Amino acid sequence: MAKHTRFSDKPKSDSIENEEISSPKNSMDIKSILLSGSKYVYIIAAAALLSGIFTPLTINAEITMVVYGMLSLFLGLGGGIVIFLGIKSQKFSSLMICGGLAILFVSLLLIYEIAGKSLFE
Repeated sequence: MAKHTRFSDKPKSDSIENEEISSPKNSMDIKSILLSGSKYVYIIAAAALLSGIFTPLTINAEITMVVYGMLSLFLGLGGGIVIFLGIKSQKFSSLMICGGLAILFVSLLLIYEIAGKSLFE
């Protein structure tokens, strides 16, 4: 009669040495890089149009104020993207979320400064 062995009958040192740790492969080909980068291009283009890139052309506003406003909105957009990536990633998630919130706060302060309603007076 054949002797059946259970998993618990094996010595633990042999089972650890025989197992290989497999790491997932990261496919970094040009197609995946372009596809992942294109979503950020669409977000930036939509934010530029929504933030008023055509305002100086329609109502003769100062171009510098529009540029400063767009830059502050892009800063806020970058903070939102950092928060989103921090939520999705396993490493440095709390650091990325705190950094994204800080970037959003700086963007809010810049918007108040551009509007002429300073929070520090």
